[in-house]
Amino acid sequence: MTMEKIVSAFRLNTVRKKTLLLSKLVGGIIVLFYLFTSELSTNRSFAFLIWFFLMAAVITSIDHLLGRLISKPLNEINREAERMACLDLTARCQIKSNDEFGRLSQNLNTMSSNLQDALQKLEYANIQLEKDVQKERLLQAQRKELTDNLSHQMKTPLGLIRAYAEGLIDVVDDTKKQQYIHAILSAEDRINRMLVSLLDLSAMEAGSAELLDETFDFIELAETSAGRLLLDTPDGDHRFTYQLPDHPVLVQADPKRLEQVLDNLFENARKNVQKKGEIRLTISCTEKELLFSLYNQCCPIPEADLPKIWSKFYRGQNTAGSGSGLGLAIVAQVLSLYQAPYGVQNLDNGVEFYFSFPFIT
Repeated sequence: MTMEKIVSAFRLNTVRKKTLLLSKLVGGIIVLFYLFTSELSTNRSFAFLIWFFLMAAVITSIDHLLGRLISKPLNEINREAERMACLDLTARCQIKSNDEFGRLSQNLNTMSSNLQDALQKLEYANIQLEKDVQKERLLQAQRKELTDNLSHQMKTPLGLIRAYAEGLIDVVDDTKKQQYIHAILSAEDRINRMLVSLLDLSAMEAGSAELLDETFDFIELAETSAGRLLLDTPDGDHRFTYQLPDHPVLVQADPKRLEQVLDNLFENARKNVQKKGEIRLTISCTEKELLFSLYNQCCPIPEADLPKIWSKFYRGQNTAGSGSGLGLAIVAQVLSLYQAPYGVQNLDNGVEFYFSFPFIT
């Protein structure tokens, strides 16, 4: 037998060894007491008293030792196990002895830690599942809303196409035929523009839209767009005023996307301005960004509807014309891609759309 095995044999690393040692100590003490009291046999009363007190001391010591060796660790393990049973997995046994109780305590702590990790993972999985379920419900609601809106938006132009196509069968006059054909082409163009805008908006919402990175003069872009949509319009029945910087304002972005923003804002103002009303364009600059403001004289938007006007297919009670309801949604999406603040507010006798955009200094 090696020295290590000899030392291991004398280690008190099990409850059995500890109780065996305790029983041997008790036996030895009893033998010593017996031998000691036998020497005092001449005085039996005195010997009995000594025997009684010594045995009481031995029993008390044994009870104390058994409590420390067995009862105390068992009570602590039971207490912590009850906490674990109530799913209080922060409970930890503090028994550090090198015996069965110590190993049982360590195993309970390991089990509690593993259960805690497993429950956290399960809770995280449940949260993710709930998010996925909510996302799926939202997608289903959006699909239904999109289908309903498309059906509503396409119903009118498709009805016009059908009516004029049927009229072409019976019409003999060439002038009326040309009018019918023009009406059909106009309705078809409306459907096409709506579908193109919807696909473009969906691409931006999905993050798959391509954005160019070019440097250009925003003032020149605004002048071109405003001239095309607010000045060079034969049916225009409004007053257009503007206040612009007298120097170029360079921005770095996709010019086509910002042109979309300007076109849709100008088109929205032109369609909703009251007869003989004013459309006022104001562009100013701070130290780092340009401030765009477009005011059109019209009926105010109900306060409850202000957040809704950026939604797809939204059409207010005062909306005029035959728009697709996608213009302002595209404005919001493009500006959001550039993290540019934007908004709308009611002013005296009109509505103001505004946004800010950083420029190159």
